Amino acid sequence: MSTSTGDAPLLAAKGVGVEFTTRAGTVATALDGVDLQVSSGEILALVGESGSGKTTLARTLVGLQRPTTGEVRFEGAPLSYSGRALRRLRSEVQMVLQDAAGSLNPRQTVYESVAEGIRLHRRAASDAEGRNEVELVAAALAEAGLRPPERIFLRYPHELSGGQKQRVLIAGALALRPRLLVADEPVSSLDASIRGEILALLLGLRESLGLGIVVVTHDLGLAWNIADRIAVMYLGRVVECGTAEQVLESPRHPYTRALLSVVPEIERITPIVLKGEVPDPTRIPGGCRFHPRCPAFADGTAASAGIEDNCRATPLPVLAATGEHRVACHLVSAPQS
Repeated sequence: MSTSTGDAPLLAAKGVGVEFTTRAGTVATALDGVDLQVSSGEILALVGESGSGKTTLARTLVGLQRPTTGEVRFEGAPLSYSGRALRRLRSEVQMVLQDAAGSLNPRQTVYESVAEGIRLHRRAASDAEGRNEVELVAAALAEAGLRPPERIFLRYPHELSGGQKQRVLIAGALALRPRLLVADEPVSSLDASIRGEILALLLGLRESLGLGIVVVTHDLGLAWNIADRIAVMYLGRVVECGTAEQVLESPRHPYTRALLSVVPEIERITPIVLKGEVPDPTRIPGGCRFHPRCPAFADGTAASAGIEDNCRATPLPVLAATGEHRVACHLVSAPQS
């Protein structure tokens, strides 16, 4: 796998928090101090259960959600949220949504769907190679693996397979020649055979175009196949982060081990069933936010290590975006007897 190609990250989040006020007037904490970065030519996977904050973080990284605290930086400069600044950002950072069928306008042809961004950003007028709109649309579709592209110009979404729809969404993003793609569950609704094709496509785009890619997924098996680095999220926080090899071959957080234990490709970990659901973000547990569901807390391991009270009451620090394998867990940092 490729590694980052530059000293400065392409996109970085520093202390990012996002809060929403519910209809009842309570505050829901969707993100709580997230440090993260991704470089050109790197694939970062955000993994975790539904409700862990992955999609909110993805939307915040591309400027669709403004952080309540902290900031997002692109090439070292904080994001501006003016209409003009966000439009410029859209030409550099594109998001590919998980629901291809729902994201494509059923009344637009494939050509119109891909050309929409080109027209909005006036790409045909500024193309360095002097290509017109038709050539730009054809090139984007071809890069997304739809060849020959002209054959599907006039097709509508209902005439396409699930894999073709996902490729059209990716082509729409590629048409703007972005430097970073954020893909939210890009293969969750696809058959296994098509999933492999889309993952191979993303890997190929990283190699051929030097794209940075953030993949949001609940599937650690997918992350195993595609990611350079992995950030495991739980209830708005990154709880473990490192290279794919570090996180997946030597998981240190009890939550990561539980997620890995149910991946079919991995047989060396005894299956761990987590009790309950991710807690309500309006009532985040004290101390380690995972402790109410933590197997190590429930089976007495934390008590034996003398950290049970810490798990209940002592907050854990935010994991830094840089460095080696990092884990936010009292048990991991407890002195070893």
